[in-house]
Amino acid sequence: MGSCISALRKWVESWAHNHPRKLRLGGFLITTALLLVSGFTGWLIERLALPGGALPQWLATPILVFSLASGLAARSLIKAVNGVLIALPEGNFQKDLLPARKKLSEIVGRDVKKLTEDEILRAAAETSSENAVDGIFAPLFWMFIGALIWQHDKSLPGPLTLTLIFKASSTLDSMIGYRHGQLRWLGTAGARLDDILTWIPCRLVVISLPLLNAPWTTIPMTIYTAWKEGSQDKSPNSGLSQAIFAYCSGIKMGGFNYYNENLIYKPILAAKSPKANRQGIQKLLTMILKLELFWISIMAILWYLI
Repeated sequence: MGSCISALRKWVESWAHNHPRKLRLGGFLITTALLLVSGFTGWLIERLALPGGALPQWLATPILVFSLASGLAARSLIKAVNGVLIALPEGNFQKDLLPARKKLSEIVGRDVKKLTEDEILRAAAETSSENAVDGIFAPLFWMFIGALIWQHDKSLPGPLTLTLIFKASSTLDSMIGYRHGQLRWLGTAGARLDDILTWIPCRLVVISLPLLNAPWTTIPMTIYTAWKEGSQDKSPNSGLSQAIFAYCSGIKMGGFNYYNENLIYKPILAAKSPKANRQGIQKLLTMILKLELFWISIMAILWYLI
């Protein structure tokens, strides 16, 4: 998907130059092409894997399961964040932050060249909470919706089709969904689509995460406060996801960040909590795994009941 986006972006930019309308049209065409190819790929694998398809079941089922599993990024997210922590030196001696900044640059969109140790840790916490929704819980949600569709009619697009469509929109958003330069117009279609497809899963995370990490008596206030603070972010989803993880993990998030040398202010979340540290980030990553297991369990129960 990434290679396809990069190739199409070069073609559109060479054609549209700096014309906003042409860039918007090009972005729409990139989004449409990627969704069609991704969705058709998922649908084709489903056709081959279903009973009566071209592949024998001993081969078809593992291919389908492997394809679905590739849509969930829990392992890669945790590995990437831990890579930043490992590259970040400990102790009071003179610290070389270049390795940690390099690792961080692979998973965030902000400028990392001048980040301090505290800012690196905050960025790791913020990207963990935001990408947990994009990389784990939103794909899980659309897998479940696709499975429900299959219960009605297996000739319709199923869990893999919907998962790959979502992954396409998420990849578009992460690569070209920015508010600077030509991307202000080129990335509009992909970013808006990702906002729509992530809207429900994000709010389900806000509601469900405190069930596992907050005292029952504080759950309503935790949800209310996170919702109120997270809604101040310009993004309809990332602010909410960061806010609920900030409160449940006890890590303060938000502040000033540079994106393409432009200074952007993000609302402060969980202001009374301590700054991000290694222990807090590990707690956050553990919470992500617990919530993933919780969602899978709930979905299995709902599947059985339906």
